[in-house]
Amino acid sequence: MEKYFEIGQIVNTSGLKGVIKVKPFTDDIAKFNDLETIYISVKKELKEFKIEQVRFSKNMVFLKLEGIDTIEEAEKYRNLYLKIKRDKDEKLDKDTYYIVDILGCKVYTDEQKELGTVDDVFETGSNDVYVVKDEAGKQVLLPAIKEVIKNIDIENKTIIVHLLEGLIQ
Repeated sequence: MEKYFEIGQIVNTSGLKGVIKVKPFTDDIAKFNDLETIYISVKKELKEFKIEQVRFSKNMVFLKLEGIDTIEEAEKYRNLYLKIKRDKDEKLDKDTYYIVDILGCKVYTDEQKELGTVDDVFETGSNDVYVVKDEAGKQVLLPAIKEVIKNIDIENKTIIVHLLEGLIQ
């Protein structure tokens, strides 16, 4: 399992005093209020920053981080990703998983046929869709519904699925 979660991307600056504008990767942006520190991934290295202030506007998060006090300094972090330590996030409900844990899982049918590896996850609103890619690059789209997804084993990075008629051509 991943040690850190990406929780957002710095998309812009705000004002002259080093505030960064963040596109959140969480359904509940109020989680940012509970954070004391975040990490910014800079050239494969994580830099830790203390959060001084959090505010929200139009589903975006505005953070004032300790040590970033000018627009020029904030600009250096544009397009970079914010991370938090995994242990800082709350526990999930039964049959709910973090996307980062689903990615890379091997997918097998309930008849033990290997379909490939989860390459991406699309959030559609009603349910997620797992993009499973085989070694030849062929993709299969699987809706993350209980009729299709029969078992997810995060520890062993495997998913067992039942293929409904019409899912695979």
